[in-house]
Amino acid sequence: MRFKLGELFSGPGGLGYAASISKIEARGKVYSIEHAWATDYHDDSCETYRQNIAKDHPRSVICEDVRKLNLDSLPPIDAFMYGFPCNDFSIVGESKGFKGQFGPLYTYGVEVLKKFQPKWFIAENVGGITSANEGKAFEKILSDLAVSGYSLTVHLYKFEEYGVPQSRHRVIIVGIHKSENKIFLVPKPSGKIKTAKEAIENPPIQADAFNNELTKQSQQVIQRLSYIKAGQNAWNSELPEHLKLNVKGAKLSHIYKRLDPSQPSYTITGSGGGGTHVYHWKENRALTNRERARLQTFPDNYRFYGSKESVRKQIGMAVPVEGAKIIITSILKTFANIEYDYVDPSFGYVEPSQIGTASFLCSYADTAQYNLPIIVAN
Repeated sequence: MRFKLGELFSGPGGLGYAASISKIEARGKVYSIEHAWATDYHDDSCETYRQNIAKDHPRSVICEDVRKLNLDSLPPIDAFMYGFPCNDFSIVGESKGFKGQFGPLYTYGVEVLKKFQPKWFIAENVGGITSANEGKAFEKILSDLAVSGYSLTVHLYKFEEYGVPQSRHRVIIVGIHKSENKIFLVPKPSGKIKTAKEAIENPPIQADAFNNELTKQSQQVIQRLSYIKAGQNAWNSELPEHLKLNVKGAKLSHIYKRLDPSQPSYTITGSGGGGTHVYHWKENRALTNRERARLQTFPDNYRFYGSKESVRKQIGMAVPVEGAKIIITSILKTFANIEYDYVDPSFGYVEPSQIGTASFLCSYADTAQYNLPIIVAN
């Protein structure tokens, strides 16, 4: 079975590339995913996606504002993924939710589901989405996705628990069409921790690797970093007076923060000025984009296009490839009826028939009332 995949807000292809390398075999049958179309509004991200995933079908990557996208012009799909913009749901900022510029953009994914009725989908966003508008935004999003015809599994993934060398937490909603009569189970974390040092140094990055240019650091930044120990930042280090930051109000913990070589990286971000570029645990410098891409588990031959700052943004906005691959492979196993170890979802399961009830998030035990087969591991 080969699923034809469509994507909104595809970015540089963290989810899309993970899908392209996910494949399983069961009882003589191969389950895989084929790119059909993808769309994003950012030119450089579109080119990155095009050159790495859709090189043979460049026109299938549509660089356009989703609000102008003509769904009728797109070919049919039976799998769908979208990491809708998280700006208005992030804990960094004003958390405007539906009142912000980006909050309502999730509805375009809902329209895709209604039109194409794919067999499964993945929707991804930051953890802050659960508390936006006192949780009402999250309930509205889940409701709209479910009533489109899907059984949902809603979980906060901590990717460092799955072997990704980065502390990155994301809410991921997996939906399976009600006609499939299946429920997706959250794959159990491996428990294997991969450190930032291991990810960056093993194996060493080749000198001619793509996107590996060093950032030019000012002498003041170099001096400031020389006083900051591994794992520390500009606020908890003993800096001389002339190197301290003159900042009033919130003091973000990742400002000029060095990596701890014995731990996964802190979260890689795609925006922000000086002090937010992620800093080497030993050398007095920011990481290169290739080193950041390693922490996001992109292979070294995955080339990002655009300026150095554009590439930094693309990498920071992406979903870690290896983390996404674990989830996508588990979806393929669900369709192939292959057992795997699982854990209960953080936020439970949602069935279309529950929408409108006082509390529509249910537990694993509650799913029995819907007479849905659950695939479990021995």
